[in-house]
Amino acid sequence: MGPVPQTVHTFDWPDRLVIGTVGRPGSRTFYLQVRAGTRLLSVALEKEQSAALVEKIDELLDELMDTEGNRFSVPERVPAELVDNDALDQPVEEQFRVGIMGLGWDPSTAQLVIEAVPAQPVDPQTLEPVGPEPEEALVVRIPVGAARAFAERTREVVAAGRPLCPRCGEPMDPDGHVCELPDDLR
Repeated sequence: MGPVPQTVHTFDWPDRLVIGTVGRPGSRTFYLQVRAGTRLLSVALEKEQSAALVEKIDELLDELMDTEGNRFSVPERVPAELVDNDALDQPVEEQFRVGIMGLGWDPSTAQLVIEAVPAQPVDPQTLEPVGPEPEEALVVRIPVGAARAFAERTREVVAAGRPLCPRCGEPMDPDGHVCELPDDLR
């Protein structure tokens, strides 16, 4: 990554960190939302980014659990008191749309570190970023139990989209679906 962004929204041990959606299945917008006291910040991201983040969180937590002599007590299951199925906090105001996300581990505080920077326009020929470096970033630090709860909720949110067509496997809209399978496969 290039120069350090001018504004870094940092949340250490936030009161709440969730991914939720706004809109109907098929046209949902995904948000990563973090709250600490009265501070509330929401960033928009893609469904695929949400799913990839959870996959990486699970991998990291499982790796920590399997590490010989690991002094961090990583829960295998979500502690019941950390389950959060509530809707996003209102108002949902998009701070920025996420371009790149990073995930790390801070052994000094036994926390996962999630970083997100805004999407940048890219040159269609070279796929290199064009324009100025992002001016802001989001950094969230959460303990392992909260990370398990965040991952489980996010998996449920990602899976709660449109049902898949039993024939072609594509998502079906509430108002109908045109199956794109060739005639010989129907």
